[in-house]
Amino acid sequence: MSNANKQLAAAGAPALSLPIEGMSCASCVGRVEAALRKVEGVGSVTVNLATERAEVRPSGDGAVDRAALVQAIEKAGYEVPAQTVELSVEGMTCASCVGRVERALQAVPGVAEATVNLATERATVRGVAAPDALLAAIAKAGYEARLPAAMAAAHEDEAVDRKDAERLALRRDLLLASALALPVFILEMGSHLVPAMHHWVMETIGRGPSWTLQFVLTTLVLLVPGRRFYTKGFPALLRLAPDMNSLVAVGTLAAYGYSVVATFAPGLLPLGTVNVYYEAAAVIVALILLGRFLEAQAKGRTSQAISRLVGLQAKVVHVVRDGRTRDIPIGEVAVGDLVEVRPGERVPVDGEVLDGDSYVDESMISGEPVPVRKTPGSALVGGTVNQKGALSLRATAVGGQTVLAQIIRLVEQAQGSKLPIQAVVDKVTMWFVPAVMAAALITFLVWLAFGPSPALSFALVNAVAVLIIACPCAMGLATPTSIMVGTGRGAELGVLFRKGEALQRLKDANVVAVDKTGTLTEGRPALTDLEVAAGFERRQVLAMVAAAESRSEHPIARAIVEAAEQEGSALPAVTGFDSVTGMGVRATVDGARVEVGADRYMRSLGLDVEMFGQTAEGLGRAARSPLYAAIDGRLAAILAVADPVKSATPAAIAALHSLGLKVAMITGDNERTARAIAASLGIDEVIAEVLPEGKVQAIARLRAEHGPVAFVGDGINDAPALAEADVGLAIGTGTDVAMEAADVVLMSGSLQGVPNAIALSKATIGNIRQNLFWAFAYNTALIPVAAGALYPAWGLLLSPVFAAGAMALSSVFVLGNALRLRGFVPPSNNP
Repeated sequence: MSNANKQLAAAGAPALSLPIEGMSCASCVGRVEAALRKVEGVGSVTVNLATERAEVRPSGDGAVDRAALVQAIEKAGYEVPAQTVELSVEGMTCASCVGRVERALQAVPGVAEATVNLATERATVRGVAAPDALLAAIAKAGYEARLPAAMAAAHEDEAVDRKDAERLALRRDLLLASALALPVFILEMGSHLVPAMHHWVMETIGRGPSWTLQFVLTTLVLLVPGRRFYTKGFPALLRLAPDMNSLVAVGTLAAYGYSVVATFAPGLLPLGTVNVYYEAAAVIVALILLGRFLEAQAKGRTSQAISRLVGLQAKVVHVVRDGRTRDIPIGEVAVGDLVEVRPGERVPVDGEVLDGDSYVDESMISGEPVPVRKTPGSALVGGTVNQKGALSLRATAVGGQTVLAQIIRLVEQAQGSKLPIQAVVDKVTMWFVPAVMAAALITFLVWLAFGPSPALSFALVNAVAVLIIACPCAMGLATPTSIMVGTGRGAELGVLFRKGEALQRLKDANVVAVDKTGTLTEGRPALTDLEVAAGFERRQVLAMVAAAESRSEHPIARAIVEAAEQEGSALPAVTGFDSVTGMGVRATVDGARVEVGADRYMRSLGLDVEMFGQTAEGLGRAARSPLYAAIDGRLAAILAVADPVKSATPAAIAALHSLGLKVAMITGDNERTARAIAASLGIDEVIAEVLPEGKVQAIARLRAEHGPVAFVGDGINDAPALAEADVGLAIGTGTDVAMEAADVVLMSGSLQGVPNAIALSKATIGNIRQNLFWAFAYNTALIPVAAGALYPAWGLLLSPVFAAGAMALSSVFVLGNALRLRGFVPPSNNP
């Protein structure tokens, strides 16, 4: 076991904190404490039943083995749940690096799963291993790692600064390598390609001095800007785990070494093979640095979605404490604090409006550009922008608990995840670099044995070309960069992929099943129709009916009252309210007798409702039950209350159909209402009057008939169906339970997010396939060319210099193709 995993220095060492599952009483606490005290090096133990955590401090001169602590807890009959640790890994350059870091982490005791992402340079480790042990394992594998910065802005700035410094270092090395390599290239390649240049060099400089000058310049290239390849490549080679740096190091050093012998000890080489390849070594380093620099620039753009989200967080907050307004850092705000938000400022934390009236731009959450009015009692989300009015709010969530922090966490998790399609890449790249080195060796031996004179020169040049052309950078970047850009673009559109696999599975859905209430509809009753009889004024009738209904707690009554309030009607005084069982209500409003109820109630009052016959028939076809209102014994109006369809729903259904998908509605509502709504929206299939467990069976039936199913829901009763579907999509305005069970969260609360998510899934996976085809086909096709397969028929050989340029182009192409997803236009924006 590694020393890093075995010890924690006693002097001033912090306590080890371990989560524990399975404790239920004080005796459990005692058993766990007793078990932990028996572990060598343990000084004191505190187990908390409420927090379900154990705090373990080492003894004076002892050492604590975390794995032994976990083993002791499990032996006592309890569990230490796996935790997810994120590490920032530096020094990875290709897909084989990813494989090595993953294997190093998986070898650490206590690691259940390790996933490494080349594009984000992050390792996600699940298990019970100590972070120190993980860092030590990565260091032993030849890379640098550290615990990433927390969500705080200062830590985020540190990560940005580190990336900027890396880009600046690459730019500096690239410029230096180019300045040194250019004279070498002109002297050597110019002499080969331009006869006049060859004559000029021979007459003015001479071959010997020319080669010596090239030696000096190339040595500087390899020692200064090219040093990074050797300090990383050769140690990896000695560990029998070669990576891209190893290929570059071996290839350039072979060309350089051969040239040095040709320059200073030509007698050691066979007759006719004395030549130099300084330009190959120098220009290869310059070109690969160019590729690295372009990669760094592109990687910065792929993670801009996270940077923009983090940038939405306010840095300073106006908090009212002890009757005074103070400006404090965002990290010091506590739940319950009274916060002031001035016009034009970002809302710093989640909260509830206590005072003020303003409009807030919530487009970063909902994707909807229209500002939302906020009055006392309204909920506010941190990161949104206050418009013209001033607001006072009470903080309800701060730090990592805010909606914005959760969005950032979801996007980071999705960006760091591996798709099933990546498994094939991992298997190939694990053996790719060793296979390339073997191919280069075979190329060298074949040319040496069967090549034309000078065979040694041909063998060297072609072997180096094979090494350089096959660097698997593009393979390692093909999938993660597309995921990063795709999920980042999704976040901008209000589509959050909680699980990366959903990004791949969603594109395969053949049918989209939707819940009705809260998904297709608003999820609450509203007044949808009101027609008044001759001699009555609509606004007055609505006010009187609402006044009569204001004494009732029935949802229909509340919907009528809300409609009157939204129209700005003042409710008259009410006296003598009475509820008539099975009929309706009656009350005296402003001295007038008002009765509201079904048609049978009106008939019992001796009123004929036939004057509204056509209207009632139309309401019936729309599955809306009509109500009637009478004032002072005269029939005054017909009205209907229903759960209205969301305004964006019809366009969303049309967009799903345009993507070639079937749409099914699964609802617990009655058949007649469900079919009426389905007919008005063009929904293909209706499954009505089902209980929550029936929704799970309905999804199984749809899957058997049509194939993969995506289910969209928003309520607690939708959670089982969301989990059962191939991909579950939760409306973001729904419950936390539904969102936890879903694979994708639609923050806007609009069904339009569903076609947007599916279209984005198709675009992202298509982009990944393009990248993988380019990376695999490119490498597979060019390795034989670099080995000299075209020489026997056409006399064509691939220079190592062009091989380096082609290799750099490969990575840049993949990154550039992935960045195209930033311009993804969702179906909702298409005309």
